[in-house]
Amino acid sequence: MPGAVVDVSQSGGTLFIEPQAIGRLRTELDLLQLETENEVRRILYDLAAQIADNLPALKQNIEAMETLDFLFARGKLSQSMHALPAKVSTDRMIEIHGARHPLLSSDTAVPLDFVLGPDVSGVVITGPNTGGKTVALKTVGLLSLMAQSGLHVPTESESTFSMHSEVLCDIGDRQSILENLSTFSSHMKNVIEILSRATEESLVLLDELGSGTDPAEGMGLAVAVLEELCAKGCHFIATTHYPEVKDYAAKHPRLQNARMAFDRESLRPLYRLELGAAGESCALHIAGRLGMPRHILERAYAAAYGTLEMRPETGVNRQNPPSGVPKLQKQEEKPQAQQPRSLTFRIGDSVMVYPNKEIGIVFAPSNERGEIGVQVKGRKNRIMHKRLKLLVPAEELYPENYDFSIIFDSVENRKARHIMEKRHEPGNRIVLREEGDEEAR
Repeated sequence: MPGAVVDVSQSGGTLFIEPQAIGRLRTELDLLQLETENEVRRILYDLAAQIADNLPALKQNIEAMETLDFLFARGKLSQSMHALPAKVSTDRMIEIHGARHPLLSSDTAVPLDFVLGPDVSGVVITGPNTGGKTVALKTVGLLSLMAQSGLHVPTESESTFSMHSEVLCDIGDRQSILENLSTFSSHMKNVIEILSRATEESLVLLDELGSGTDPAEGMGLAVAVLEELCAKGCHFIATTHYPEVKDYAAKHPRLQNARMAFDRESLRPLYRLELGAAGESCALHIAGRLGMPRHILERAYAAAYGTLEMRPETGVNRQNPPSGVPKLQKQEEKPQAQQPRSLTFRIGDSVMVYPNKEIGIVFAPSNERGEIGVQVKGRKNRIMHKRLKLLVPAEELYPENYDFSIIFDSVENRKARHIMEKRHEPGNRIVLREEGDEEAR
């Protein structure tokens, strides 16, 4: 068969050939493939040349499409948030009416009213935990960035926002094992950087200022940070629970207190910001609403208000409960349930010791670990109460006021006790041993 050998088997006994007729067809196929590739290159070169001739118009069309896409995206976002155009001013003034956080439902979110400036540099927000302080903080910062970026904001039409060079935040806990940062150190690292970058055109947001450390020192740091921010002349909002910080804000001419409303009847937060007044943390209310047992709340109330002479924000002394905190009535004592017999073995009880099923006599009551002292065959041991079963109670084995030292003490110990009851004698002592003891105890 005429053709060309293209391969040989491993054993050499088989040859693979390409017949001569097929070789002509393969050559023709290769030529057609080369012609196809050349035609593709020619078309691409022609299209590239046409694009180069119309490049300015194409770039203009791309920019127009990007602009239209951005505008339609902004419109859809505004429609979904029920947002309105915002007034943006270079005056140092923020006035927000009926604001809502974009991630909260407009049907359930409580509108936020907030005013900052021109005579006030900062607002200190206080109030109960889970009351909405952090949400209010984030809402002001986020809406300011949205308005400054040209987006519609979910507020009423009268709202006005100020231009800021930066929005600097310390929100949340960024503790890290890898970076050796605790809760307090992570906050302080952020605050130090914020103080170094803040200018009179900045907006600073500080959540739980001074938390995560000793209350006295944390309060001092919070006051010092607020004083430094006032000196820089920037706008800032801070949340805190420290009563001293509330007092400081009330006395400072450039600061204003604000609080999150709390319904003392239903013991639920109202998520409404009220400017001009300081709030209370209401920790006992919230702990009770979350399921804290009553006796723990009573103990917490006594520890918090029973030893403090005066609380600055409420004027509470040890005779008056704090405003809004109901007096915790002492519950009627209920008879305690009788403990299982296994935990109340009496001295002299005859018991069975498992798993060896040895009979012993109780010589000592249960300790804090639930171990009962049992004497078995003259040996004293501590045995878990779960391994014991009562056979005969002591009152059925021994008469009333029976002297159990006859059973459990040695003759020497009984003589020593008898001497101790009469007089002091040097060298006289009682030796107590239990199984496994190396020395007398």
